Amino acid sequence: MIDKALIGSIGQLKRDGRRECVSAVRCRGMSKIVRNGPSGTKIYQYVAAVTVNLGIVCSEMHYGWPSPSLPILTNGTYSFTISQEEGSWLAVAPLIGAIFGAAVTGFVVDIFGRKRLIVLSSVPFTASWLFIAVAPSSVLMFVARFVAGMTDGLSFTAVPMYLGEIAEPKIRGLIASICPLCILFGYLLINVLGSYLPIDTTAYVAVSVPILLLVTFVWMPESPYFYVMKGRVSEARRSLQKFRGRDDVSAELDRISEAVREQNARRGHFLDLVRVRSNRKALIIALGVRGIQQLSGTSAIMFFCKQVFEESRDFLPSSVGTIVYFSVHLVLSGVASFVVDVSGRRPLLIFSVVGTAVSLFLNGSYLYVKERTDVDTSGFNFLPMVALLMYVVFFSAGLQIIPLLIMGELFPTNVKAFALCVMDVYFSVIVTCISKFFYWSSMSFGMHVPFFAFGCCCVVGLAFILFTVPETKGKTLEDIQNELKGEK
Repeated sequence: MIDKALIGSIGQLKRDGRRECVSAVRCRGMSKIVRNGPSGTKIYQYVAAVTVNLGIVCSEMHYGWPSPSLPILTNGTYSFTISQEEGSWLAVAPLIGAIFGAAVTGFVVDIFGRKRLIVLSSVPFTASWLFIAVAPSSVLMFVARFVAGMTDGLSFTAVPMYLGEIAEPKIRGLIASICPLCILFGYLLINVLGSYLPIDTTAYVAVSVPILLLVTFVWMPESPYFYVMKGRVSEARRSLQKFRGRDDVSAELDRISEAVREQNARRGHFLDLVRVRSNRKALIIALGVRGIQQLSGTSAIMFFCKQVFEESRDFLPSSVGTIVYFSVHLVLSGVASFVVDVSGRRPLLIFSVVGTAVSLFLNGSYLYVKERTDVDTSGFNFLPMVALLMYVVFFSAGLQIIPLLIMGELFPTNVKAFALCVMDVYFSVIVTCISKFFYWSSMSFGMHVPFFAFGCCCVVGLAFILFTVPETKGKTLEDIQNELKGEK
């Protein structure tokens, strides 16, 4: 008995030694970043998060394109001219396309996988920019922006899902925050290009972004959750090993497998979003927070940013003001992305919505006095710029990044695709309505009206956040589901 025990121990030591040697060999190659330590390296999570969001950058460049381009198309300095009404529809054309793109993606993302769809999105994004570059009239531009919107529907369904599934709980806030940062970077990039380059040249330069997405993200691993859903456990293990930077991922793989097994015990259906109590609660929270974000007027202000800054043109040129606006937006959102995993979601949201409301009321008050009274405001023409920069500071602190982060956290895998599809359709509809409201109300009654309306929406949003939105900081996706179900 002793001899057999000794032989067994020696054999186990040899096997352990072989595993250590294999790991040591792997560590020498830069192509396999694998560790045996308890923490490993998170480099693959960060690289995947940056490269996957290149699609978001391209998408948001399309959304930000009207700000520098519509004034050129409407003032007769381009090869063709469009009316103000045509311009307002051209601005929201991607939102209409996004409804169709999100609806299709919601049904195929669990079939083809998150990575494959994101990689394929580079093709229509490239085509859309080329269409804009060669467009002889507004018709082809409408087609281009509709195609870009359809692809955006794909990106905003698949990308938050992918980010939520690859990130560790401790850094999930930072990883998911890269998405809203790339939204702002896309807006800033197109405003810089569009302010100094012709429309066609800008489009040709923009083609480089989807091409960069194709050649960089194609090397990243697929989501381990998707592999587990398809029963491809060995591939899920390899994906986790890359993302976690260590060999021993058995505990996390078991947790993911158990969670997917429980969530998929009854195959998810679209109606489960409202029939299942925890899903219904998650949907209400996600719709509410996303609605507050958009009802604060952010997309409308971004679409017509140059027009808004015309109010301060004597103080600062509108093109420069627009670039300053998006630059500050980007920097402060970057700061917030590092803070969100420390302070938590709720405190940042509350701080953000209060400050955003104050800045909106301040801007609305100035515009009302200027447009509806005889008071001389010439000495205060810097106020719109100051108020909008205040808006940027407070909005960036929470409302910019947290709604997208929460969208990737709240839903179980069996209905996540449907939920994100609904969220993108909802986003497209609400932004289209808000943008048309901004254009109509500012033209009919004065620009102060939409600012007062957005400020009132923030006040209502504060009550919603206080009584409805949970704290998800540091919790696994499974912990969040348990909490939504009322379990400890």
